[in-house]
Amino acid sequence: MSQAADDLSDRIRERLAPIPGVAEQKMFGGRAFMLDGNMICGIMKDGGLLARVGKDGYDAALALPGCQPMTMGAKTMSGFVVVDGDVLDTEEGLAQWVDRCLAFAATLPPK
Repeated sequence: MSQAADDLSDRIRERLAPIPGVAEQKMFGGRAFMLDGNMICGIMKDGGLLARVGKDGYDAALALPGCQPMTMGAKTMSGFVVVDGDVLDTEEGLAQWVDRCLAFAATLPPK
């Protein structure tokens, strides 16, 4: 993982620390943050954010700056987007994305 990815992980970890049921695990060759067993978001190797926004929030998320569909090979992952690291540089930018992902994850039943 890059230094940018490690820094982003630290900032997200700090933001999610007070929330019960949050855990961290390795996923997709990087780090993911989970709420009651459901993915909130993940850290891309380049310091971007894999944001879980759900199918209903997908189009609205793609309309935001620095956001694109998440693809693995030729497959687009519905309900997930990738957010460029520079969008997350400010605390406000990071908070908006983490809160958006957390709000979606909170709608899912615990695993």
